[in-house]
Amino acid sequence: GDAGDDALAELLRALLPRHDPVGRAGVEPDGVTIEAVECLSVCKRPCTVAVAAEDRWTYVYGDLDPAASARIILDGVGLYAGTPDGIVPWKQRPQEFRKGVVARIPPFPPRAA
Repeated sequence: GDAGDDALAELLRALLPRHDPVGRAGVEPDGVTIEAVECLSVCKRPCTVAVAAEDRWTYVYGDLDPAASARIILDGVGLYAGTPDGIVPWKQRPQEFRKGVVARIPPFPPRAA
């Protein structure tokens, strides 16, 4: 990522332990790991984040403002963590997530043992 993406990742890491989504589902994103990655191939829609978990839908959101979006991202991740399948009802998603959705990717089928 670029310096802005790295700065956002650091801010998210700093806010995560004390984040309390006000007026949201009230679920803290337990088990959330913040990872800065080199590229999500969404060059025309920076700043971009992916939200993923095993057995859940994955979402990619772009057009986020790194300076203003950290708490919004954590609110959205908290809502996501509170669902069994990763699907947060459209009207419950943060406005920035509703406007900035780039992709919704289905969960992969379980691997054979």
